Amino acid sequence: MMTGICLHHINFVEIYSFLHSFKIHSLEMPRVYLDNAATTPVDPEVLKEMYKVMESCYGNPSSIHGHGREARSLIEKARKTVALLLRTSPAEIFFTSGGTEADNMAIRCGIIDLGIKHAITSKLEHHAVIHTLEAMEKTGAITLSFVDVDHKGNISYEHLEQLLQSHDRTFVSLMHANNEIGTMTDIERVGDICEQYNAIFHCDTVQTMGHFVHDLSKLKVHFITCAAHKFHGPKGVGFIYVNHKVKINPMIYGGAQERNMRGGTENIYGIVGLAKALEICYAEMEQHREYIQGLKSYMKEQLEAQVPGIGFNGETDADKSLYTVLNVAFPELDLGDMLLFNLDIAGISASGGSACSSGTNIGSHVLTAIGASPSRPSVRFSFSKFNTKEDIDYAVAKVKDICTVNAL
Repeated sequence: MMTGICLHHINFVEIYSFLHSFKIHSLEMPRVYLDNAATTPVDPEVLKEMYKVMESCYGNPSSIHGHGREARSLIEKARKTVALLLRTSPAEIFFTSGGTEADNMAIRCGIIDLGIKHAITSKLEHHAVIHTLEAMEKTGAITLSFVDVDHKGNISYEHLEQLLQSHDRTFVSLMHANNEIGTMTDIERVGDICEQYNAIFHCDTVQTMGHFVHDLSKLKVHFITCAAHKFHGPKGVGFIYVNHKVKINPMIYGGAQERNMRGGTENIYGIVGLAKALEICYAEMEQHREYIQGLKSYMKEQLEAQVPGIGFNGETDADKSLYTVLNVAFPELDLGDMLLFNLDIAGISASGGSACSSGTNIGSHVLTAIGASPSRPSVRFSFSKFNTKEDIDYAVAKVKDICTVNAL
């Protein structure tokens, strides 16, 4: 999650001046959505599939009568769809309320139930991972180590091995692609290293599920986690993959849902929508990857050509970076924390933040970890198949205008 602005910093005279200078009229201003790493619009085909279920399938899937059996069959069909796409067994897929619950389940249950006392992560992980591990460390359940990262967000595989060598058994939690800067981790290599040192490997694949092929018949991983709303599915639903070689207990107790692994009546509409969204992603993945990578590359080129002093955080090479994310480091501006607000006024939805200035503000922990300058505001632009080249041209033009008007 990127850090936004505080309302008490807003100068309303400055806002009026900005609006007047750009002659923006609310009825004429386009809206450009470039915050797809936060959430994506639901695919129309997914909506159709979900609506059919909402309209006609209202039984409780735990009930044994016909209405309940119908609901149960939809859930199991969705589970088989997900498992088939990921090349694993349906028995290893458990539906959750989203990525945060799935991460918590993998970490808490994986550590406690497997009797692990040491964990490794990076300072770039999502707060669902870092805060969970830090909370467990505070209770004395584990000791926590952080693997080194470089200025682009790449982890040190050599340091990972060193940390693993110093402990008998370790829980390793490293994400596939960073949600703020897009830098990707070679999870096949991490899996091999973890296997060598008998470590348990959890991978947060929230940003890459539906955007990359995940072959769980080959990947040496014990847990992966997913949220449907990151790939044009509905919010409030995700899943956790639990490798059959590890046995854990539920994190949420209640009924016997999800084969006694997660209490609570299943979100049938959401689960059906997740499976449909993932099915569409796999069917269209190559063409969408090429298209979206083209938008990202085009925006990078146009910003470099039109905005003096612009820079980029994280990896930008196509083979090392998530193709849906471009994190832009702006030159120092008078706007400071007002940058996101000005983009929003211009009709552009994006996420932003700066590195933390020690003791003075709460900024992006990711940008701080890679040593980004606190004086340079950063914006994450993130793309989907529904964006157009015209969206990029409009956004670049507005960025140029904002930087020109507010240059120091």
